[in-house]
Amino acid sequence: MINYRNAFKLALLLAVVVTSYLVFSKPNYPQTFTHMDKVGHLGSFFALSFLAHYAFKPKWYYLVGVLAGYAALIELIQSRLPYRSASVADMLADLAGIALFYLVNFTFLQYKKLRLKH
Repeated sequence: MINYRNAFKLALLLAVVVTSYLVFSKPNYPQTFTHMDKVGHLGSFFALSFLAHYAFKPKWYYLVGVLAGYAALIELIQSRLPYRSASVADMLADLAGIALFYLVNFTFLQYKKLRLKH
């Protein structure tokens, strides 16, 4: 039975596979603007946070810990690939994506509470 949580779990699995492919494969796409890769990291980890949150409803510190671990693993593996390099800035962009998700989610929940009061 596909319910919304199972749909989010499936989407999360697909997002992890796609993200992993993109960060471990040899880059063959143009950088159309400065720091485009940082925007990609931020967006990817925002999406991963969103999907993981709605798939599992974990405590925030579990989600942050798991995704921070995944971000660190990405950079460690990239440091070993001849066509990639590790970057502290990439990891910071990943963490910013996670934080941005929580900021947006908190803001949305506060807005929803206010709307219910009126």
